[in-house]
Amino acid sequence: MQYNQVLFKCDPYSEMITDILSAMLAEIGFESFVRGEDALEAYIPQPLFSQSALQQVLTDLPLEVEISYSIHTLEDKNWNEEWEKNYFKPIVIEDECCIHSSFHQPDKACRYPIVIDPKMSFGTGHHQTTLLILKEILAMELNGKSVLDMGCGTGVLAILAAMKGAAPVTAIDIEEWAYHNAVENVGLNGMTSIRIEQGGAELLGAERYEVIFANINRNILLQDMPRYEAVMEKGGVIVMSGFYLDDLPAIRARANELGLSFDHLREMDRWVATTFVKK
Repeated sequence: MQYNQVLFKCDPYSEMITDILSAMLAEIGFESFVRGEDALEAYIPQPLFSQSALQQVLTDLPLEVEISYSIHTLEDKNWNEEWEKNYFKPIVIEDECCIHSSFHQPDKACRYPIVIDPKMSFGTGHHQTTLLILKEILAMELNGKSVLDMGCGTGVLAILAAMKGAAPVTAIDIEEWAYHNAVENVGLNGMTSIRIEQGGAELLGAERYEVIFANINRNILLQDMPRYEAVMEKGGVIVMSGFYLDDLPAIRARANELGLSFDHLREMDRWVATTFVKK
């Protein structure tokens, strides 16, 4: 399939800006992103590209930023495969977990080897929020515990939880690409205890969970936290990420309103993963 590459120049240029821009571009069909030193590369199948939709995204972007862009039509080849080969390198976490694609083998064996073939750049373990929760999972006792992974992306958090003995594990994402990619990655790792669903918090019903991971964004967390709390077992734990340290007071205040007690947090480059307990 032929792809368009759109190169975005942003002033100012920051990770927060490119993260939000990438998320909004994903909603109009963009499939993969590469954050360079001074620009964001975004890729979309040519049949899905719409100049008017792109202009609307830039108009709706809730940030004070000047953005210019250029569009390039790429030669016809498997660009997902090219992205995986050239950009997604293995990552080792705490000397226990290695995340790699089927194109790259780790240099050494580890206790929890995870194969992820991503269709977008989210959820490989390279972003701070994913890495923070992966570290949290490695530190947790999950054997036999029921787990919910909200906004599962590639499914990497659910996969590691299952490898550590969690069962059953439910992974949910609202995006169709994420649903299919999570199904693919769960199969690659042979994790039969994971159920993947497409949708949002409206899917949460009578089932209860001892551990919840929610790596989404500040606004969705504030909106959906009551639904998460409603499906938590007493004594259950929720680990939330996808926001900055400056957003923590709002997250804590909402959690306290719902009877969730702050336990601890992890921080990296001002990104935060914070853990609360349902007393």
